[in-house]
Amino acid sequence: MTYDWGLIIANLFDPSTLLMMLVGCIGGIIVGAIPGLGGSTGIILLLPLIYNLEMVPALVVMAGMFCGTMYSGALPAILIQTPGTPSAAMTSLDGYPMAQAGKAGKAITVALVSSVLGGLASGFCLMFISPILAKFALQFQAPEYFALALFGLTLIADASSNFIKGMITGFLGLLMGCVGVDVITGSSRFTFGSTMLLGGIEILPLLVGLFAMSHVMTEVTNRAPVIKQDKDYGSFMLTAEEWKLILMPMLVATVVGFVVGIAPGAGGAIACILGYEMSKKVARHPDQYGKGSIEGLAAAECANNATTGGDMIPLITLGVPGDAVTAVMLGAFMLIGIKPGPALFQEHGNEMQTFFLAFILIQFVILILGALGTKLWIKILDIPKTMLLPLVLMFCFLGAYSQAGSTRDALFALGFAVLGYFMKKFDFPAPPMILGLILGPTAEQNLNRMLMIHNDWTILFTRPISAVLMAISIFTIVWSMTDNLRKRLKEKKQIGIQA
Repeated sequence: MTYDWGLIIANLFDPSTLLMMLVGCIGGIIVGAIPGLGGSTGIILLLPLIYNLEMVPALVVMAGMFCGTMYSGALPAILIQTPGTPSAAMTSLDGYPMAQAGKAGKAITVALVSSVLGGLASGFCLMFISPILAKFALQFQAPEYFALALFGLTLIADASSNFIKGMITGFLGLLMGCVGVDVITGSSRFTFGSTMLLGGIEILPLLVGLFAMSHVMTEVTNRAPVIKQDKDYGSFMLTAEEWKLILMPMLVATVVGFVVGIAPGAGGAIACILGYEMSKKVARHPDQYGKGSIEGLAAAECANNATTGGDMIPLITLGVPGDAVTAVMLGAFMLIGIKPGPALFQEHGNEMQTFFLAFILIQFVILILGALGTKLWIKILDIPKTMLLPLVLMFCFLGAYSQAGSTRDALFALGFAVLGYFMKKFDFPAPPMILGLILGPTAEQNLNRMLMIHNDWTILFTRPISAVLMAISIFTIVWSMTDNLRKRLKEKKQIGIQA
């Protein structure tokens, strides 16, 4: 198919397109920085505006909102240990310790650069290889989804420095994923006769409670004397050595984020966790992950922003949403008369090419807005805790409530806050629990579907993609067990030498 590039460029730099690009990016940054809201809420808020727009400006404002929320979700995660979106959960593990160590400026810069680079990579892939990847995504059926989820669960062992505690919290996450009505059989499980538990446990209340509200409780109950901190939050610039450190983890996380993004139903939260854990394999200092690692922060942000372009591929080419945000976008597409699918490129080829170019341009808009606002975001740390903590708590309740408009999720968030408080107190890691809750139901449901359709376990090893994923999962389990054994033997040897 031939394209009218003169018309494409004219549409790209049309004032209405540029204005909507700016509106979407600014709105996304604001919405994403408020804990619990996220991209789906932002798209919903845009619906009255989208209804009156032409096709290209409507697509651009939604993409700007999507990408903006992905970037800005890192800001509260870094500054106040409160992920703005579920995709920023892993960002807080290293971003907040960096801020506490006087490197808040550098952490904000790393988050911005990593977000933009991840978004750019996914944008170019969206433009040039989306048809190929769409065919690849079509190969994912129940066996592939089960194998992918199983591979993610094998990373539980690597998600914590303490193997036993990591396995305990991972198992709790798997149990939480079983709560509610089984979508295959229709039977209720672990509800204990309560109607509140029939809907299961959502990831947003878990994240809000486990990270943000538990942090508020920890700060409130901390009886240590308050030390007045210096207003200097460190350099905003990265050294040449730091660039070298983050380069390879960013590359690995970007690839993982984009590939996971094109698998319908995976989304940014799963991609962020997998990208973060996989980047450890190539990091120079994997032992620093979760303790203020610049490599971990860069990998987390690259992974979740790389999903933006990946999520758009099944939406545009197949009409299948990749996650919650693109599910809302699918509804918006229908509202303005866009029918996703292969025919979309035949009927609106010039408009789609304009959108792909705009998606890439959006990343530069976010880079400019983020750079201009860097010193503004960091002023959050200057707000007295007596004012900041109540505001964080209010936004947490608001975010948990707004997901379904139910007090049930707000109460769940409060319950997870108490759980998170004691987990921090006794040094139990949170990431394995998140992995278990997100990936457990995915693994179970697709395992049931696989057995119902094929009635044969060996199908996992006869289909190429699932076979490769299963082989990687087995290797990961063996490697984690032997690595843990080596560490124990090394510790015993050191104790023996000291004795």
